[in-house]
Amino acid sequence: MSDLRYKIVPPVRTVRFLRAAAGTLPLVPGSVEDCCTRVRDGTAVTSRDEAREYLTFMQALALVAETDRGFHRVRDAPSGEELAEAFRERVFGAREVLGCVATEPRTPEAVFTAIREEIPRWERNRHEDWKTEWHERGERLLGWAETFGLVSEADGQYRATH
Repeated sequence: MSDLRYKIVPPVRTVRFLRAAAGTLPLVPGSVEDCCTRVRDGTAVTSRDEAREYLTFMQALALVAETDRGFHRVRDAPSGEELAEAFRERVFGAREVLGCVATEPRTPEAVFTAIREEIPRWERNRHEDWKTEWHERGERLLGWAETFGLVSEADGQYRATH
């Protein structure tokens, strides 16, 4: 896999949702605008901006691909295991969050505390309230990790499943 890590982490949904959203895209590349409209109109996503977030996230997971002509769905969609691996390796912050819950169960707050020193300065400077931004990001990363079967949640604490 590439070293490129994607920063976008949209609201947590199911793998079924992601596959359905990817299925709205054409096999022949379409413009970003066209693909966002397809995702919005073909799913429960309500805005173009949110559709764009899912489009980027699906690209990170290799459910869709981008060319110089736009986005398209891939012919051979990744398996569940491949999605989990792509999430871990290609979504910024996922490895750090997963590493944090690998040895002991932790709350989202404890995860944030454990990884806060690893959050790059450029990320801190991007947001006026970076702590709130990264709390939300951490919760979404944990939620997606659970969706992909990498963690389980009980009583507000997350634990690695592998």
